[in-house]
Amino acid sequence: MNRAALAEMRLTLQELEQALKTIDWWQENPPPKAALASVQPFCVDTLTFTEWLQWVYIPKMLQFMEVYQALPAASGLLPIAEEAWKGCAESTDDLYRIVKKLDFLVLHFHQVH
Repeated sequence: MNRAALAEMRLTLQELEQALKTIDWWQENPPPKAALASVQPFCVDTLTFTEWLQWVYIPKMLQFMEVYQALPAASGLLPIAEEAWKGCAESTDDLYRIVKKLDFLVLHFHQVH
C-alpha cells in the first residue's frame, strides 16, 4: 500500500472539484437516480462527462481507495475529457491538467506496485 499515492489522489480529486466549481460546472443537485444507474461507460447515455466526474467518478474513486487501499487498475479519462470539452467557451486548461494527473497517478501506482 502506498499511502503517499493515495493521499496525492485524494488531493487531486479535491483539485478537480474546485476546478469544476471555479468554472461553475459543479452542480448542487444530483441527477435522477435512473441517470446514475446507466450501464454505459461514463454514463454517456444519461450524463455529461462533467456530471459523471462529479456524481460517479469522484465518489466511487474515494470509496475504492477507502475499501481497497489502492487505485483502480486502469484509467483513461483524458481522451474522453478532450472530446467532451472540445470547443467549450470556458477555459478548461486547468481541468485537462488535473484529468491528465489523475490518469498518471493510476498508471504510476501500478507501475510501482
